[in-house]
Amino acid sequence: MQDKPLIVTAVGRHRFCSDRAISTANPKGSDDYQLLYVSSGKVRFYFDGQERVISQNNMILYRPGEPQIYYQESNDKAELYWVHFAGSDVEQMLESYQISKNQNVFYVGTKQNFPWLYNQMIQELQLKRVNFDNALILNLQQIFLSMNRYRQEKSNADAEMSMLIEHAIHYFHENYNQNIVIEDYAREHNVTPHWFTQNFKKITKSTPMQYIIALRIKNAMDLLENTDYSIVQVAEAVGYDNSLYFSRIFKKCIGMSPSDYKKRTI
Repeated sequence: MQDKPLIVTAVGRHRFCSDRAISTANPKGSDDYQLLYVSSGKVRFYFDGQERVISQNNMILYRPGEPQIYYQESNDKAELYWVHFAGSDVEQMLESYQISKNQNVFYVGTKQNFPWLYNQMIQELQLKRVNFDNALILNLQQIFLSMNRYRQEKSNADAEMSMLIEHAIHYFHENYNQNIVIEDYAREHNVTPHWFTQNFKKITKSTPMQYIIALRIKNAMDLLENTDYSIVQVAEAVGYDNSLYFSRIFKKCIGMSPSDYKKRTI
């Protein structure tokens, strides 16, 4: 395999659902490189004889010959993606993406699309469509590119926060008429509700719920102006099951009731 610049030899996913501890031990390491991604839960790795608990959103890189010893307890609930690769240009590639020879673990942030990239590689190996080997290489390089980009951009303390808020704004615009619980949204994105609300307000000058209400009212105004919907229908369309509650919110924001607003636009 060293006669080729870069080749992906295997890729897969482990989802640990057992009620007992599961371990992997390869003290002599592998003949190729392995890049693992902890997508959920945590895994316990050993480096130089020392245990290190690695949680989700971390990459682990093993070079050829490095001991590979890791395990998970029954309550760790880990999901782990992995890819093996080799080739004469691997070290040059790793150097270009600023992957240090002295580092095994890389935190890669919470907003990357690594599971999708790994699943793309799994699919390419399964289907073996035309040029699948090139597709595998491109996906692997995209992973390293994303890792490097995250590390370079995180020097700006607000980079990941801005990315998370940008994602939230997009999500709210697409789903403002759904039942969005801010606390649940924050925890699903691995931040506290307080942190999320404070930083959202720092960028948008409003709280997340104020932002959602503003979207609802704006779209309600559009519907009142441009459709024959009843007040009940408008309320339901923008996310309110109770039209009386919707009317109170609308009047508080606009200064008049929805019915008065509709009459004014006729």
